Amino acid sequence: MTAAFILRRSAPDDFDTLGAIMFRAIREGDSPYTQAERVAWMPQQNCGAAWAARLAEQVVVLGSQGDTPVGFMTLVGEGYIDLAYILPEARGQGLFAFLLDEIETCATHDGLTRLWTHASLMAQPAFARNGFSVVRHETIARAGQSLRRAEMEKSL
Repeated sequence: MTAAFILRRSAPDDFDTLGAIMFRAIREGDSPYTQAERVAWMPQQNCGAAWAARLAEQVVVLGSQGDTPVGFMTLVGEGYIDLAYILPEARGQGLFAFLLDEIETCATHDGLTRLWTHASLMAQPAFARNGFSVVRHETIARAGQSLRRAEMEKSL
């Protein structure tokens, strides 16, 4: 069943909420990553000036159910999807595709012809379902853990 989502561009007042969504999306719910890998990836919630500065440089699309923010996706530079996170309780309801459609609209409007990302094991199936293909698999080291991910891309 697909829930009714409302999309909007985020504002600076949303940035700490986005940090909380990212934290919960990584640390809670089903995941192909171990708990140690999840803690290494996200030891604490993003908030504050550095986080706000990062988001202020990006197109940030926020998805809500009613008044409750439940996911977001960001676009930066020449078509890079930097962040894509959905709360565990909102997964599997179509929000990822809804957010990506809005990101693609923004990218096309800006004259971009390609989107690309570094997708976690968790996000790879959603990106693949929406037309992305794997460029290469890679492993990154973070806090003593090896995290697997894939560079993925989609032509617009």
